Amino acid sequence: MYSEQNISRSDYAIAEKNKNPLASNSSHVSGFTLIEVMIVVAIIGIVSAIALPSYSEYIRRGHRAEARAGLLQGQQWLERAATATGTYPLTAVFPATLKTVPGNRYDISLASSNGSTYVLTATPKGAQSGDKCGSYTIDQTGVRGANGKQESDSDFDKSCWSK
Repeated sequence: MYSEQNISRSDYAIAEKNKNPLASNSSHVSGFTLIEVMIVVAIIGIVSAIALPSYSEYIRRGHRAEARAGLLQGQQWLERAATATGTYPLTAVFPATLKTVPGNRYDISLASSNGSTYVLTATPKGAQSGDKCGSYTIDQTGVRGANGKQESDSDFDKSCWSK
């Protein structure tokens, strides 16, 4: 049989090995074992458990900065208007462009009933609603507040306005 087709025994053995991959040498098998895959999955899980909360807090902190900037922008508008007219504008004339912040995570509202005082409030919404600093406030004297507390309160969290 081998002589008729001019195939040697070694050629026939090589051809048979190529037909059946399980017949090949085990030293050439490559891939990952189940334990190696499980170790990689565990490492990814640990890194994710550490990194995801840090990243989420970083994002919240950025949105808090937008809220504070929106309040200060609203305060500047009110002061310019008071300089021009002699009184702070009432709630109804507060511009719509100042009622939201760029990230759309806070709504800004004005409370001014008599024209001599006001309170600007940035209220969190959506994913920001569970934030540790809650609502931000600032009044005509520049007193800042966060989470229902003012700067003069002993349990006021100063990091809400500094970071």
